[in-house]
Amino acid sequence: MEKVKTFKYVDYLWDENKAAALGDDQVALFLYRSNILGADLRITNYGGGNTSCKTIEKDPLTNENVEVMWVKGSGGDIGTLTRKGIAGLYTERLRNLKNVYQGLADEDRMVGLFNHCIFDLDSKAPSIDTPLHGLLPFKHIDHLHPDALIAVAAAKDSEKITKEIWGDTMGWVPWQRPGFDLGLQLEKCLNDNPGIRGIVLGSHGLFTWGDTSYECYINSLEVIEMASEYIAKKIEENGQVFGGQKVESLSPVDRKIKAAQIMPLLRGLASSESRMVGHFTDSDTVLEFINSNDLDRLAPLGTSCPDHFLRTKIQPLILSLSPNEDLTDSAAILEKLTPLFEQYREEYKEYYETCKHPNSPAMRDPNPVIIIYPGVGMFSFSKDKQTTRVASEFYVNAINVMRGAEAISEYTSLPRQEAFDIEYWLLEEAKLQRMPKEKPLSRKIAVVTGAGGGIGQAIADKMVQEGAVVVFTDLNQEALDSVTSKYSKDQAVGVPCDVTNEQAIANAFKETVLAFGGVDIIVHSAGLAISKSLEDTTTKDWDLLEDVLVKGQFLMIKNGVEIIKKQGLGGDIVNIASKNGLVAGPNNVAYGTAKAAQQHMTRLLAAELATDKIRVNVVNPDGVIVGSKIWEGSWAEGRAKANGISVEELPAFYAKRNLLNEIILPEDIANGVFACVAILDKSTGNIINVDGGMANAFPR
Repeated sequence: MEKVKTFKYVDYLWDENKAAALGDDQVALFLYRSNILGADLRITNYGGGNTSCKTIEKDPLTNENVEVMWVKGSGGDIGTLTRKGIAGLYTERLRNLKNVYQGLADEDRMVGLFNHCIFDLDSKAPSIDTPLHGLLPFKHIDHLHPDALIAVAAAKDSEKITKEIWGDTMGWVPWQRPGFDLGLQLEKCLNDNPGIRGIVLGSHGLFTWGDTSYECYINSLEVIEMASEYIAKKIEENGQVFGGQKVESLSPVDRKIKAAQIMPLLRGLASSESRMVGHFTDSDTVLEFINSNDLDRLAPLGTSCPDHFLRTKIQPLILSLSPNEDLTDSAAILEKLTPLFEQYREEYKEYYETCKHPNSPAMRDPNPVIIIYPGVGMFSFSKDKQTTRVASEFYVNAINVMRGAEAISEYTSLPRQEAFDIEYWLLEEAKLQRMPKEKPLSRKIAVVTGAGGGIGQAIADKMVQEGAVVVFTDLNQEALDSVTSKYSKDQAVGVPCDVTNEQAIANAFKETVLAFGGVDIIVHSAGLAISKSLEDTTTKDWDLLEDVLVKGQFLMIKNGVEIIKKQGLGGDIVNIASKNGLVAGPNNVAYGTAKAAQQHMTRLLAAELATDKIRVNVVNPDGVIVGSKIWEGSWAEGRAKANGISVEELPAFYAKRNLLNEIILPEDIANGVFACVAILDKSTGNIINVDGGMANAFPR
């Protein structure tokens, strides 16, 4: 096959030098192909599709050469696939399962029999698509979900269009749920059409192949390119898509403002069963669809490809709000939104009750995953940031499919019963049940001030480790970049914020909402320390401490509580104060007073906010020298002078003076915060001392 190295509608990424370095390792070449195919979301989305190769291996039991198929395992992602994520099976044993297959009612049993075909004992569990690869004879196979191909597959006259684009070089099989029988249908299609280069699966996707990994890769791209070119020409001939524009978009800035205003309300409603994390997109692709005349006709049809609706639910919720709607009155907007959500839940329940079988799993969360706001953008809500972002990406794929199918013919979706049978498939339920237990702070959104280092960083890190998505805030952008670099954007983001500036705080919360949908946990850890006598303390010293510690705490809570109340889910506020707010000592008038103000503000707000299930607590550190930014400057010198020792003697001095004789670390303070937000769920207005035990700081 001629090596084609430029494509207009898909990316060509094959690096001959990288491939050459892999030598003749066919499994490594198959993994390389998989990863670069998965890097292009137009070809297949996260977790979508599967790839395989077949090699000759030495059977450890017979010492004979046998053919082994290596294929993406259950639940994997081709874009990030490694050897740990693939299954290795005896090809002949897999094909011999045809001798025991008893028809469509036998599909679930067949999946269990795949394990009897395992060659590689370190295999990932084989997926339902395993026989689709095993019953075809080719050395390298790609099963992909390209937008252009699914558009062809989902078109009303898909088989005719397949013939029109590829002639006799491509096969076509009608929609059928993935499983052993679909593998038999692919085998039959190939036998009936020898010499074809691939097969289009109705309403599903694409199968392509090659003798080498490179040839398979190029074959896949060429087939996708031909479909993409065909669709592009049809769109050009039509002159418009989706029936043209019905609603005009707001400006990019105004779209972000509207999204930030409404997301906490949407999150609260979407979290009626379980707390959800949000995602927002207002890409050109999304806006073209949601602002179109055909939105109300196409969106209720639902998606076609199983991978799409498993992540997006069968259809989205469309908000009947004007783009210019005044969203500042949350109560009035909630009154308009609530009936829309109630109707969606009722319709989902009706879908479940109509389609369920006697052995169907219990109905899952009936809330929408995808929410459309014409003129503004598209929201998604799911259990964590990665899942909700991927759901959004899948719906963008679904939009592209509808766009293409409408351009070349007419879009068709899966029948509701077919969709239900996949969504509530017992094997799919079993996969969900095998998911690891969620971490204590999963589904929670946290904002931590002063997170560029020291105690604040330790707290933010602890939040991420325990499952929360976290916004690190700090004055120093460079420090934020450094501390968040070890996390993906699905786990944490850094937002610069001066806690003495109300506009900066408002912007930080706006970015938090746009990134994750709302906020559940606010930790005010930003701080500094000034140790001076009354005589030496200036009004500048006083104002700085009051602004950062007290005013900053007040502004963070005031702005954050507004969002928490919109959600109606309750929340947690933890203020990092100090033992010095409880204990009188020399050279500490400004710092100690500010810390005492932080503590009493906590008590006041705990009393005020309890009716909204917002808990407000304090963690008091003391003597956190190692890793603390406060001790890097004059504060250490001041405390050393006040205690009559050298700076070098401070760590040992502070460790020895507490009852437990323990050195207190930033991680210990983080554990105190974690206890407040994850364990002590019926405590508010409290002070937790993390100081090794200081009798004069006991609050009671």
